[in-house]
Parts: sequence; C-alpha cells; structure tokens
Amino acid sequence: MADTNQDLERFRQEWRDEVTARVNKGKGHGAKVEAERIASSSISAPGKAGKGTAAPKSALVATKDDNDRSETNNGHDDGKIGSVDSTAHVGGDDNINTREPRSALEHYERAVEKENQGSLGDSLNHYRKAYKLDSTVEKSYKKKYFTGPSSSAASKPNDPNPSNAPVTVPNPAHHSLQGPTSSISDLINSFSTFSIVPTGTCPEESSPPPPPCPISTIPSEVLIEILLQVALQDLGSFARLAQTCKRLAYFVATEQRIWKRVCCGWEVGFGGMHYRWACDDVFGHTLEPTTTIENYLPVPLTPLYPTYAHNLRYRPRIRFNGCYISTVNYVRPGAASVNQVSWNSPVHIVTYYRYLRFFRDGTVISLLSTTEPVEVVHHLTKENLPSRNPNTSLRSALRGRWKLSGHPLSSASAAPNEEEEEEEEEGNITIETEGVDPVKYLYLMKLSLRPAGGGDTSKHNNRLVWRGFWSYNRLTDDWAEFGLKNDRPFWWSRVRSYGMG
Repeated sequence: MADTNQDLERFRQEWRDEVTARVNKGKGHGAKVEAERIASSSISAPGKAGKGTAAPKSALVATKDDNDRSETNNGHDDGKIGSVDSTAHVGGDDNINTREPRSALEHYERAVEKENQGSLGDSLNHYRKAYKLDSTVEKSYKKKYFTGPSSSAASKPNDPNPSNAPVTVPNPAHHSLQGPTSSISDLINSFSTFSIVPTGTCPEESSPPPPPCPISTIPSEVLIEILLQVALQDLGSFARLAQTCKRLAYFVATEQRIWKRVCCGWEVGFGGMHYRWACDDVFGHTLEPTTTIENYLPVPLTPLYPTYAHNLRYRPRIRFNGCYISTVNYVRPGAASVNQVSWNSPVHIVTYYRYLRFFRDGTVISLLSTTEPVEVVHHLTKENLPSRNPNTSLRSALRGRWKLSGHPLSSASAAPNEEEEEEEEEGNITIETEGVDPVKYLYLMKLSLRPAGGGDTSKHNNRLVWRGFWSYNRLTDDWAEFGLKNDRPFWWSRVRSYGMG
C-alpha cells in the first residue's frame, strides 16, 4: 500500500512539473491545447497504474488538496487550461478542430460547423474558400454524409440551436424534412371551424379596447350573400378577401354557390357571352325582338372543367372590364438623300397600336392608331364614335360585332331555325367591322383566346392570337387577305374607368 502511494505521489509531481514547463514555454493557443491534451491523458494514467487495486480514501483526499494548492499557485495559467478543457471536443480527435482545413471538403465541413454555432462570418469565409477550390464541393459533401440511410444521423448537427447563436440565426428545430404534411384541400378544410376574430382580442395586446368588428357577428348565410355581391362587382377583390382571415379564405375557396352564380351570370361569367351574332349588322343594330339573349347560362360541369371556379378561370371567355391592345414594332429601311453623300442608309422604326374593346351587347370597337394606350383607352367608348360625335379624337374607330365559338351547351348553340354550322374549336372569336368606306368594304378578323404563354399557366383569357384578317368588297363580291407579318397578339389590360364593362 505504501509503494502505491509513493508511485502516485511521484507521478503527480512529474505531471505538475511537465504542465508548468509547457505552459510557460508555449506560444499562443497551440501550446494551451497541447497542455490540455497532456492533462487529459494524465487523468487516466493513475487508473491504469492502480488497475486491480483500489486507491485509499486518504490518497484521493490528498490528490484533491494538492490540485487545489497547485491551482492557487498557478491561477492565471490554470484558468486558461481549464477553459480549453471545458470546450474540448468530446469523443473525437482534438486535431480536427485545431488544424486549419486544407481541402475544399474540409472547408465546407468547417463552414457547416460554424453556421450551426452561429458564426455566420466565419462560415461565409469557409464557404468561399471551399467553392474556390472546388465548385462541386456541395455534391461531395452530400455524397459523404447523405448517401446512405445510416449516415443521416451522423450528418445532423449536435445542436441545431446553440445557445451562443445570435438572434438573426433562424430556428430550424420546427422545420420538417419531409415537406408539408397535408394537401391544399386538407388545409382549406381545416379552416371551416375558424371564426372571424376581431383585432385586439389577443391576450398579449393591452388597452385601449379593440375597435368594433360587426362582420364577426354576422351569420354565415348573410356573409355569403355579401361576398356574392362583392364577387359580382369585382372578382379580383373577392379573391383577395382570402388573404384577410382563414374564415373568409374558406368561403372564397369552397363556397360553390358564389362561384356558380358568378360563372353562369352575365356580369362576369358565360351568361354575357355571345355564341352567335347578337347584332344584325356591323353598325350595331339589334336583332328582332323575337330573338332572346341569355342572361343566365347553366354551365355544365365536365371532366375538363370539374368546378365552377375552374370553368371561370380556364374556359375561354371575353373580358369586358378592360381593353385588348396589340403593340406593333418593326424597322423599315429608308431612302438616302439624293443631295447628300452618306455612308449609312437610314432606317425607320415604325410603332403603332391596335385596340379592341368588347361590349356585352355583342358590339365591338376596333381602332388602329399611333397614339399610345394611356391617351386612348379612356376615350374608347360608344359616345366617342364618329357616328355620334364628329369632333371626337377617335375618327378612325370602326364599329363592329363579335361572337365566340364553343358553346358550353352544344345543343343550344344554334337557334331553332338556324342551319347547323361547322363546329369550330373552343375559344375562337370572329369579328366583323365596317371598312374605311362602310358602304363598300367590310373587315373580317378571326382570333383565338390563349393563355399568357411563357410557362405562366396562371393567366388565362388575356391574349388574343391572330388567325386571319380579310377585307370584303361589297360591290365586286371579292375577298382580299391582309398580311400579318409584323402584327403581334392582343394583350388584355384592365381599365378601371370601364367599371364592369
């Protein structure tokens, strides 16, 4: 027992001398880490030396007293050593955290580690160095840590929300790695139990008392009727109501009574479409009184258009609260001056606009002008036509009529005594307008309603594509086709002064 105590005291003295010498000789952080490594290795040495024999209690007490005494003598150094030991990496090699990374993958790993600790500046520097060495380092990192199912646990950070992270670091603990757990329909259905909560009712908000919110006490039946009137006045405002609260979002998304009335009515929907001529000539003269025009069209639901909201959004229809505008730009070569010698040939940049405004009664106004839309669209009304106002600025505006193909009810698309016409593709528009000389000429335009294009499938019925443009001579019964080399499609633009059209 005495030999064991002597060996333990001798080992302890050698360890203190060696640590003191290395700390005094060490330079910077590297020497401190080395001293910490020696200290940590020496802690396990007594256990190995005394393996098989238990150390007496008096020896353990003496060891504690000697350690306290050594810490008192070398407080300014041992404090540094203790701080290194408290931040040492547990369960791995200390050289991994101390030595500087060399390869691109090591820089990337260090950047991820710094980002988890909240050191965004250091993390950004290591990311830059990693991508500078290897632009595909991210693939190498994913291949190393995310290739197998067993590696997912090792790739996760030890602490996704460290205590020393700044406030600006987002908290990813609540993020789901599997994406959303429910579909959009399930999410909307979960809103059915919500009610309209007045502002200022949350417990964390203090006085003054909240303002009154009468809409929160309105029954659902009355609220649906209010929403219906909003949809008939402005469909865009009705759709934006879904952004106010979950209760209104549920009504906007699921209330089929509103969508059916809007879809089948004449205000916005297909009750205002004309699938045959509503005027007997291009001058806008109405048909005989016996001919009726539908104000409410019961649009059927089909696999192509399963809901009324889908019908209203995707089925071809004309918009009356705006104007369709085609902007044409092309370059035409000019003639050189005969009185001046020039090395260059002049060119002319030609720009003009085509305007089409449709009306609910089946008439249309067509205009070709070089005036920009901001100065034209507000004056494109029936009151400013040359036939009614000779002093109008729209002297070249042409009157006409229009019809749309693809009746939702194919059996009712033709009048009882009207001959069966050739079935056209859904969404084609036929326009007849008066010519420059209304007595002699008649213009025929054929267009098609198309989506916006360019991968944007959210916008429909806002583009008119040319199919053909002809001129008919009434006197000689001849047809002549206009070239559309430079013409471009018409794009719909909302004009608030038109109201509902």
